[in-house]
Amino acid sequence: MYSYITKYLEEVTNISWNFISFMLIVYGTANIIGNIISGKLLIKNANKFVASFPFTLGVIYVSFFAMGKFALPMFFIVLAWGILSGAGGVINQFWITSAAPEAPEFANGLFLASTNLGTTIATSVCGLFISGMGVQYVVFGGLLFLSLSIIMILLRVNMYRTAKSY
Repeated sequence: MYSYITKYLEEVTNISWNFISFMLIVYGTANIIGNIISGKLLIKNANKFVASFPFTLGVIYVSFFAMGKFALPMFFIVLAWGILSGAGGVINQFWITSAAPEAPEFANGLFLASTNLGTTIATSVCGLFISGMGVQYVVFGGLLFLSLSIIMILLRVNMYRTAKSY
């Protein structure tokens, strides 16, 4: 969804470019907050935090769809989304490196490759939603990928739980 946020704020929320720029600064600054919060939550209970993440992000995406036409609520939604996006990056790095602790360089390369590939695929799929239904429906692409992430998270948690029982 991030690839299309400017277009979304312009066409759906109908705000000026100056306010869009301000909201993107808020989003980026909120990423830092998300980095700090996620580190603490990962230490406290990594599996619980990671498993709850897509559901929390799903609430943000549904809020985008429901409140997208209103500038003030969108400001707070973008703020919360920025915090979660910062947390998401930390979660991704944490899970990749924890999957291959004996090969951190390989894990980092895998992280970068999967991030680039995921961005390419997700941008393409979300673009199909936009071209087929309109920019406000980019949220459906985000929700589709959140659904896939829930499946992957559950598989990983179950896989590690099963591996520890042996």
